[in-house]
Amino acid sequence: METKNYLTPTETISAIVLSGKRVMTQCRRRTFLLSLLAGFYIAFGAQLSTVVMHDAAAFVGLGLARLATGIVFSFGLMLVVVCGAELFTGNSLLVSSALDGEISWIKLIENWSIVLFGNLLGALFMAWLLYESRLWQSGTVAQQVVATAVAKSQLSFWVAFVRGILCNWLVCLAVFMATAARDISGKLLSCLVPITAFVASGFEHSVANMYFIPAGLLLKSGLGIPEPGLTWGAFLFGNILPVTLGNLVGGVLFVACAYSYVHLPLNRH
Repeated sequence: METKNYLTPTETISAIVLSGKRVMTQCRRRTFLLSLLAGFYIAFGAQLSTVVMHDAAAFVGLGLARLATGIVFSFGLMLVVVCGAELFTGNSLLVSSALDGEISWIKLIENWSIVLFGNLLGALFMAWLLYESRLWQSGTVAQQVVATAVAKSQLSFWVAFVRGILCNWLVCLAVFMATAARDISGKLLSCLVPITAFVASGFEHSVANMYFIPAGLLLKSGLGIPEPGLTWGAFLFGNILPVTLGNLVGGVLFVACAYSYVHLPLNRH
């Protein structure tokens, strides 16, 4: 009998529902530790993308530079998917488990709260570690870090919200496809293409921004760069809040709810 190397969409959403049930029964300490790891992993991908982006446009043009940045950034989600970690944006798909009655909405909100906090602490810790590494002293990496943080902090609430929707629509599709893939190469490719698309397009990812903006804030302070608009308040309320809300809408509405409605035997069918 031939073994498939992928699941159908119906099989995939069922696997996501079962995975959600398992996640909701694990202890809070395990959930928190896994969320810290996800914060670390996404920060690794973000740091790598900064190193690639800081001078690539001068050699290959802005479009190809953004494409290359997206390719290397996908490394972060690859680590999350293959090594195992709790990423807030990907956990938007847990709504499928709640819709199917496998987990309670209260447990879902609890999971999101723990994971979001753990992702934030992990990303902040990595921003501090990379600041202390002094790797930003070479070339124009520091300027790229600060410029990225400033650009993200200056977005209007609505623009950040919409870009958050578009981002997590693609991130959750990446997780959906990675769940469907039955081998490592399939999972890696599933992460690569959608994540490259969201980064190259300029969409906003809440957990990535938990690294990008604090890294810019640390360098702004350390180098004495005059950027009055780059503040911790702008980070939390001007970017993270609207982007997080947008990420939830993108992942919950356009992936979890859509595929649950199509493929799961919900009561309303």
